[in-house]
Amino acid sequence: MTVEQQATGTAAKGPVAGRRRSRRDEILEIAVGLFAARGYHGVSMDDIGAAAGVTGPALYHHFAGKEAMLAAALIPVSEGLLAGGRERAAAHPADPRTALESLIDFHVDFALANPAVIALHLHELDRLPEDPRRQIRRLQRLYVEEWVVVLTALHPGLPAGEGRVLAHAAFGLMNSTPFLGGEVDQARRARLLRTATLTALLADPDQ
Repeated sequence: MTVEQQATGTAAKGPVAGRRRSRRDEILEIAVGLFAARGYHGVSMDDIGAAAGVTGPALYHHFAGKEAMLAAALIPVSEGLLAGGRERAAAHPADPRTALESLIDFHVDFALANPAVIALHLHELDRLPEDPRRQIRRLQRLYVEEWVVVLTALHPGLPAGEGRVLAHAAFGLMNSTPFLGGEVDQARRARLLRTATLTALLADPDQ
């Protein structure tokens, strides 16, 4: 299976899934897969239209252009991650270890279900205009802070800045294998990522 085939169909699962897909959703899903596989500049509106079986005028009826597609993919996902992170952290206010385990479960499930979106966040965010890019960056920072609160509660005396270093390191680990591990089934990959991330974050930062 190619990277493009893996990417297609994973535009917005996990925290933002649940509603019935529209034709607009289907087009966006195809666009996200193409962006992730070929790079933003390697995909034209004609490419997206051809893959979706949509003519030019019909495509522009749904989206003003590629930037609008990219924003439509990344903003709801960032909102969903923040909402899910807040929910997981708030469910265990007096038990930071359980809160951390819940956050890790949530993020690993998202990363494995959304390889194309992970690729876009990592490589294509700077293609957006300033306003949506700033909105996404803000949502990302707020999501990081949910992790920082849990990590500083788990490790008393840990400065918030160091908590952010640990949170970003954990994201790098969990987001590192969206297109890898085809020889390992997804349930096992999830277990490996959860164990590796939890082990890293439970370790004494001063040892």
